Amino acid sequence: MKAYSIEIYQPKFKSAWNTFVTHSKNATFLFQRDFMEYHQDRFEDFSLMVFKKGKLVGLLPANRVEDELHSHQGLTYGGLLLLKDVKFETVLHSFEVLLKFLEEHKITTLYLKEIPAIYHRIPSEEVHYLNFILNAQLVRRDTLSVIDNQHQIKFSGSRREGIKRAQKHELRIVNDDDFKAFWNTILKINLSIKHNAEPVHSLEEILWLKEKFPQNIKQFNVYQGQQIVAGATIFETKNVAHCQYISGNGDKNNLGSLDALHDYLINEVYAEKRYFDFGTSNENNGKNINEGLQFWKEGFGARTMTQDFYKIEIKNHKELHTILK
Repeated sequence: MKAYSIEIYQPKFKSAWNTFVTHSKNATFLFQRDFMEYHQDRFEDFSLMVFKKGKLVGLLPANRVEDELHSHQGLTYGGLLLLKDVKFETVLHSFEVLLKFLEEHKITTLYLKEIPAIYHRIPSEEVHYLNFILNAQLVRRDTLSVIDNQHQIKFSGSRREGIKRAQKHELRIVNDDDFKAFWNTILKINLSIKHNAEPVHSLEEILWLKEKFPQNIKQFNVYQGQQIVAGATIFETKNVAHCQYISGNGDKNNLGSLDALHDYLINEVYAEKRYFDFGTSNENNGKNINEGLQFWKEGFGARTMTQDFYKIEIKNHKELHTILK
C-alpha cells in the first residue's frame, strides 16, 4: 500500500487531470476541469488524485460539505475515474487508500453517485462491487430512459402520428446552436410555468460551455416558418447522445414538433451512436416517476436503466482489506 498516494487537486494539476480524463475508461467531457469549474463559486472543490508509484491511476471529482464528501454535486454523475488498462487489484487499493485519506482529513461520509454504465467505454464497475463490501447504503436510485441503437424498438403509434403532424405543418429542424432563442423563448418560460424553476445552466453558462466544448454540446431547434417552436440541447459523449434539455411551446402537441425533432435526432443525427439517453423522469429524490414524461420517452422505444447513489461510512474502509485471498 506504500506504493499509493493521494493528492488534493490544485490548478497546477489541470493538464494532467484533463489528459487522464481523455484516456479514462469511464470518464466523459463533464469531468474536464473547464466544465467542472464553470460554477466553482457554488462548491468547495475537494477533488482527489490517486497515484501508484508516482503514476496517476485514478481521479475522484468531488466537493466537500463540512465532514461529508460528495461526488461533485455540480455534475450529473461521478465516482472514481480509472485508466483503461487498470486491473481490479489496483482499483481496490486505490479506493482503500482514498478512504483512509478522507478519514485522516476528518471526513466521515462519502456520497457517491455512480456513472451509468452506458457512459463507460469498457466495463468499469469495480467500485460498484466495493460498495457492497463497504456495506454502502443505497440512498437513491434514478431511472434513465435509454434507446440502444443496436436493438431499436419501433416508435409507438402516437409518436408516429406526431411526426406526421410535423410534416403537415412543414416544420424545419436545424442544428443552428441558437441557444439564446431556445433559452429565452421556450425553455425558461416552460420551466417557470410548470415547475417555478430555472434551467440548471444559465444562458451565459451554456454559451461559455459551448465555446469550451464545441463538439460535445449542440443545440437543435425546430421552426414553423421563422418562429422557433421547440428545441433540444444535446451533450455528446463517445457512446451516448444525451438530451440535457427538451422543450416545446404550447402548440407542441398540435404541431408534433418534439416528436419530429427526436425522430430526426435518433434516426438521422445520432443513428451511429450506441445509445440515445433521454435522461431521468424521476421526481421526489427518485421515489416517483412523471408518468406522462415516461410514456412519451418510451414511445420512441426508450427503455429503463438505472443510476445508483450511495452513502459510504468512511470508517468501513477496513472491510476492503479482507477481499483478496
